[in-house]
Amino acid sequence: MSEVNGVEMLLEEARLTASIPPPAERQRLREAASLSRAQVAEAVGVGRSTVANWETGVSEPAPPGRLQYLRLLKGLAEIYPATPTPTPTTPTPAAHAPAPAAAPDPASGPGVQEPAPAPAAAPEPVSGPGVQEPALASVGFRPVLETLRAPDGRAVQGEPGPCIRCGVTTTYQSTDGRPLHSGALCRPVGPGAVASPALAAAASASPAAPAPVPVAPVPVPMAVRPERRARSAARAQEESTGLISRAVREELERAGGDMDVALKALIKRAIPDVMHLFNETRATARYDYTAYPALPDILRKPSKKEPDRIWEARPRFHHPGYSLRTPGDVKVTALDVNAAYLSALKCWLPIGKLEHHAGTDGVEPKRSGVHLITPAPWEHPHLPDPIGDRDEPGALWVTNATLRLLQRLSGPKHALAEAPVIHESWTSGATENFLDALRKLLSAARDEAIENNDTLTLEYVKAMYSKFISTMGESIHNREMVRPDWMHVIHSQAYANLWGKAFKAHQAGLEVISMMGTDELHVTGDWRSVFPEGRGVAQMKVKHGDAKASGEYTVGKVAR
Repeated sequence: MSEVNGVEMLLEEARLTASIPPPAERQRLREAASLSRAQVAEAVGVGRSTVANWETGVSEPAPPGRLQYLRLLKGLAEIYPATPTPTPTTPTPAAHAPAPAAAPDPASGPGVQEPAPAPAAAPEPVSGPGVQEPALASVGFRPVLETLRAPDGRAVQGEPGPCIRCGVTTTYQSTDGRPLHSGALCRPVGPGAVASPALAAAASASPAAPAPVPVAPVPVPMAVRPERRARSAARAQEESTGLISRAVREELERAGGDMDVALKALIKRAIPDVMHLFNETRATARYDYTAYPALPDILRKPSKKEPDRIWEARPRFHHPGYSLRTPGDVKVTALDVNAAYLSALKCWLPIGKLEHHAGTDGVEPKRSGVHLITPAPWEHPHLPDPIGDRDEPGALWVTNATLRLLQRLSGPKHALAEAPVIHESWTSGATENFLDALRKLLSAARDEAIENNDTLTLEYVKAMYSKFISTMGESIHNREMVRPDWMHVIHSQAYANLWGKAFKAHQAGLEVISMMGTDELHVTGDWRSVFPEGRGVAQMKVKHGDAKASGEYTVGKVAR
C-alpha cells in the first residue's frame, strides 16, 4: 500500500511540475489570495526568502517544500484563474507592432493549440489606461512574454527603452531582446509616467478608454524603487518579528507555562531560529554572499586544541596606579555594556572572495579582511592597549576592525601612537550594512521584551545573536555557513567598541581602572554624566552578579 501511495505521489508531483506557473504568475496567485510570503513559507515548510526566490526566478521550487508549494499553486489557480484577453478579429495597425519573425510562442507545447498566424503582424501585448493585460495560456499559466535571465537567474539589463508592455522606460529585456520590466511586473501608467508614442496610440485606438497621444516618453522617477524597497523591508521585519514571539508562545505552551523549561527549549533552538531570521532578512538585501567560501590557510584553525591564528585584540586591562590590595577610598563603578555583540554586528564584513595583497595594496576604506601587521608600541599605561593584552611582541594577524582602530588612533585627531606596519592582507570588497537588518530586527525584539518585562524573550534573543556569532565559524552546531572571517571581525569590533567607550570616559576626566572582555568597564567618578543609564543597546548599566555584587567598590593608589 505504501509503495502505491509513493508512486501516486511521484505521479502527482510530475503532473504538477509539468504545469508549474512561471515566477511572475506565482507571485500573482499569492497576491490574488492576499497571502504574505511568510504565510506561504510556513504552510509549505520553507523560509520566506526561499518563497521570494521562487517568485523572482532566482531558483526553482525544490524539495522538501516543492510538492506542497505546487499543490498550493494549483489550488490558487483554480480559485483565481488568469483572465485571457479576447483576440480582436481584425488587427489595427496602430494598435499592434510587428513581431519578430523567428520569435516562438512561449505558450506553445504539448496539448496546447497553436494560434492561427496573422497575415502581416502579430499582436503585441500592451498595458496602461484602457488597455487590457495580455492573454495567458490556459495550460501552465506561462505568459506570452518573459524577462531574459542570465544563467545565475538574474534579469539581464541592456540599453534603456520603452517597455513593450507599459511604455515606461526600463533597462531590462525580454527573451527576444526588447525592453521589458523584470518579471513583466509593469508599473501603471499615470501622470508621472507617460507611455511611449506607439503604445499611447494603441491605447487611444481602444474603444474602452481613449488616451491622449504624448509628445515624448517620460521615465518614472527612480525614487519609486527605494520607497518600494523600504516598504518591503518594513513588511519583512514585521513578519520576522512575529516569528520570534510565535516561537516563545509555542515553547511556553509546550512547557505548560514552566518558564525554565521553555527557556531551555528556546536556547536549544536558537541557532536554527536565528539562521532562519538571517535568511529572511537577506530576502530584500542588496548583497549576495557565499556560505562556504574558499578561505586562506590563515583563517583555518590548525587543530581543535590549538588556538586560532587571528588575534582579536581581546582586552584585559588593569590600571597600574590602582590596586584592590592597597587600602584606599577611591570609589570605582563596574559598568556593563548592553548587548555588546549585538552592536558589533554593525561592522565592515568582506563579501567577495578574499584576495592576497602585499604591503598596503589590500587596505582600502571599502575593503575588509585580515592583515599581518606589526603594531607600534603603546606608551599610555593609563589607557588600555588597543591591541589587547598580548604577551609576545612582533607581527601578528588582526582583523580589519582592529586595524581601523589602530589607524584612527595614529591619525591627526588622536595622535596616540605611530601607524602600524602592514606586511600583507587577505581582503575583499566589503559593506558595513550586511547584518544591519538582522541587528535592527533583534534590537527591536530586545527593546520590546525589556519594555514588557519579558525575561523569556530577552534571553531567547540574547541566545540567538550570541550563538549566531560564535557558530558562524568552523562549528559543528551550525552547518549553514562557515565564515570564520566574519566571526573574527565581529569579535574584534566588539572589543574596539569597548575601547572607544573607555577612551570616552578618559576624555571626560574619569579614570579607567579596568576593562575586560566585550562588556566590562570599571571607572571612577560620575559615569552618568558620560554614558546614558539603562538597558538599551546604546546605554550602560551598573554590573551586578559578580564578586562585587553591588557594582561598586573601592581601590587604593599604588605608590610609585
